[in-house]
Amino acid sequence: MKKLLSARFTNGQVNLSLLILRVGFGALVMLRHGWPKLKGFSTYASQFADPFGIGKTASLGLTVFAEFFCGALLVLGLLTRLATVPLIICFSVIIFMIHKADGMEKQEFPILFLLAFVAILITGPGKYSIDGAIGN
Repeated sequence: MKKLLSARFTNGQVNLSLLILRVGFGALVMLRHGWPKLKGFSTYASQFADPFGIGKTASLGLTVFAEFFCGALLVLGLLTRLATVPLIICFSVIIFMIHKADGMEKQEFPILFLLAFVAILITGPGKYSIDGAIGN
């Protein structure tokens, strides 16, 4: 009980927490959001949003890159901070452009993802990552 009420932590606990955060959010983005778009690219391309006016196919390509490929890098802990940048941009676009008029009901989950990716950007991947293993 004392441990549950304590504000103390060890480096091992922080590194394990970062692993859980990276793998959990990275896998959710990669598998739940990115994989279906990658697999059904041609189907999604015709109906995908184009918030910057660069074309639906290009917008979808950038989204797939962020969600699937950067999500995979996040799970591995490889180029972690760099991989969070496209994810932060992607989820900012979802919140502030795609769902700006939809209210909190549609913005809640993208906001949670955005906060997790910002936290990972700030803290880095932790010891239990490829970046940690190679000393980055």
